[in-house]
Amino acid sequence: MSPLRSNASGEAPRADTGRGASLVLPGGFSAVVFDMDGLLLDTEPLWADAEAELLARHGDVYTEADATATHGRSVEDMISIYSARLGGAEPAALQAELMELMEGRYAAGPALKPGAAELIHALHGRLPLAVASNTASRLVRLALDHVGLLAAFEAVTSGAEVRRGKPFPDVYLAACAALGVAPGLAVAFEDSPTGVRAARAAGIPVVGVPERDDVDLAAAGAFLVLSSLMDVEVVTPS
Repeated sequence: MSPLRSNASGEAPRADTGRGASLVLPGGFSAVVFDMDGLLLDTEPLWADAEAELLARHGDVYTEADATATHGRSVEDMISIYSARLGGAEPAALQAELMELMEGRYAAGPALKPGAAELIHALHGRLPLAVASNTASRLVRLALDHVGLLAAFEAVTSGAEVRRGKPFPDVYLAACAALGVAPGLAVAFEDSPTGVRAARAAGIPVVGVPERDDVDLAAAGAFLVLSSLMDVEVVTPS
């Protein structure tokens, strides 16, 4: 398959998805906004482990259904689900407990996803970069700093620090505003349907790189679905 080149029309191009798909940047894009958990860093197992520990402390059991229900959701949404199940446990206390569990896991150093470091290094200095995550920005910065990528990003925006987290567009709109780029001229990279919907609601074309085999990112609105970030090529304009 020929690599897909972006355009600057503000409309997401159509492309085949799946194995063999690829993307050439910068193309017509003026900025790149990345999700972090499950896309740049292999943190989904860390979240699952922390949520399992949280529920176990309160006499409950973490299941695969929980993983599906909370995938890509804000921490507030996740805590709301668990609080109701735990007999109305105080959400603020549960969230503080989960954040403490996750801080230790992030500080220990999550693994990079394939191609993540190479892509960020290739884009750094070529296009303005931002992270738009539902995770608290202090944890995002902690994780990115640990893997040596924090300095490459001009902005880190968090769904915990805007009015509404993903799947609403607020965190992506904040990221584009911080970069000074119109949403239609940026491109977003996401691994979850929730994140794809958030970026599309902000008017940003989205490239999907699924973390889970059971999600359909094209159906959620991604214009292109890649097997991994290794399928993105950064070229110097001729």
